[in-house]
Amino acid sequence: MEKRALIAVVLSILFFYGYTALFPAPKKEAPAPTPQQAVTSAHTAAAPAPIPAAPPLAPAPVAAVSAQQKEIAVETPDYTAVFSTQGGSLTRLVLKKYRETADPHGKPVTLVDERDPSFYTLSTRAAGIGLDPSALFVPSAETLTVAAGEKKDLSFTWISPAGVTVRKVYTFQGGNYGIDMAYQVANSGMARAGAAFQTLMTYPSVPRAKETRFETFGPATFAQDKLTEEKIKDLAGQGKSYSAPLWSGFADKYFLSAVMAQGGSITSASVRSTPRGILENVITAPDLSLNPGETKAVAYRLYFGPKDLDILKSQGNSLERAIDLGWFAMLAKPLLQSLKFFYQYVHNYGISIIIITVILKILFYPLTHSSYKSMKEMQKLQPKMAELREKFKNDRDAMNKAIMELYQTHKVNPVGGCLPMIVQIPVFFALYKALMFSIELRHAPFMLWIQDLAGKDPYYVTPIIMGITMVIQQKMTPSQMDPMQQKMMMALPVVFTFMFLNFPSGLVLYWLVNNVLTIIQQSYINKSIAAAEAK
Repeated sequence: MEKRALIAVVLSILFFYGYTALFPAPKKEAPAPTPQQAVTSAHTAAAPAPIPAAPPLAPAPVAAVSAQQKEIAVETPDYTAVFSTQGGSLTRLVLKKYRETADPHGKPVTLVDERDPSFYTLSTRAAGIGLDPSALFVPSAETLTVAAGEKKDLSFTWISPAGVTVRKVYTFQGGNYGIDMAYQVANSGMARAGAAFQTLMTYPSVPRAKETRFETFGPATFAQDKLTEEKIKDLAGQGKSYSAPLWSGFADKYFLSAVMAQGGSITSASVRSTPRGILENVITAPDLSLNPGETKAVAYRLYFGPKDLDILKSQGNSLERAIDLGWFAMLAKPLLQSLKFFYQYVHNYGISIIIITVILKILFYPLTHSSYKSMKEMQKLQPKMAELREKFKNDRDAMNKAIMELYQTHKVNPVGGCLPMIVQIPVFFALYKALMFSIELRHAPFMLWIQDLAGKDPYYVTPIIMGITMVIQQKMTPSQMDPMQQKMMMALPVVFTFMFLNFPSGLVLYWLVNNVLTIIQQSYINKSIAAAEAK
């Protein structure tokens, strides 16, 4: 829906500014890379073998495990996480610095909340050594508190009947949304052992809360230098598989949960939708092959946190690519960085948007001046063009040739009025993406009744004022249209107003300020041209 609305906006802009220049109306006539070795060995290192897509995990018997499993709470400055001894898995993760609503006392954002042991996230399977997701691990602690700047481990240990010990170690760092995770495997048995470790991530296929951040959500995988976000309806049955991704997980509009490869530790990621309303993402590691007495490890980095450009970039593995800024990301990123830069000084993202709008208007002033000057010149030529159309009404080729000669004589570019707007379209796309999907604007207040720049104006005041400014701007724009066409064009502000009613108020603010500045700019240019003509 957002893409269709954006396309409509851009097409309307082109139509509004380019129609009169390109199609002046006559008075009488109707017109796959190879994964690296991810295993460290005390004796020998085995090369990873190709691993087929993982079959769906069988649900664990809920009644049998629920009475035995224990939960371990981990507290950090940024989140509260609850782990289960079943599979050494994650059952709940709550972000402390983000709320589901703009109310500062509202419910905190919950990224993981799974009550069914069959679908705990980050559970583990290694069929070669008999490890399944329902296996119970022994934890190294009952609770864990990690202060800012501290680094602490929480480990879960499981021993197979054949003497293979698996330690699943999480390393937390206070003040960081990233978590290190490693499987440390030791073969204390008498026979050779081998397995491909698989880590299961889960996510509801239907949001359990009706929050605006779920406007877009689902699986996200970055592989072969490409971000792929699958639609839920396309994941039934076999689902989708990806070879050697740098990271894979789940994302909504503002938050991300992902497993990142460390040293080629992911050979594949397989995503599917289950009949029970859960999305499964099976992360498969290279094969481990251990001789008796041998020890190996495979490592990952986890991320559960906001889609903040700076925070994601600090995690590595191109995690910042989770923010889809569209075709013009090279422009959108500097605009987003500029937004954050000005916020450091004004402490209000609404004012930051206004500052950026003013700067863009100044940068494009020469193009705008050229555009309006061209439209004014075209307006002056309308009587002569009408004469030529009447004179050559039965010879279109001769008429077109005469009109082109008229343009050349008066040094007028017929597309000069719309060309500057075409040049500005990439900036509009980029700013649209930067404002629409920026977590910085989420629940960020501006002033008065606008207390969430990522949400719509609750009273529709700014979209209506924006529509009024469009009418004023349209009346000030030089036009070569006949009265009927002018009436049709007057409907454009109404269309824009209705489209912008449910747009984020930060985006409406940008468009409104841009219109006001354009009106001021048009008034100044018109006076300058009139003064030059008077001389």
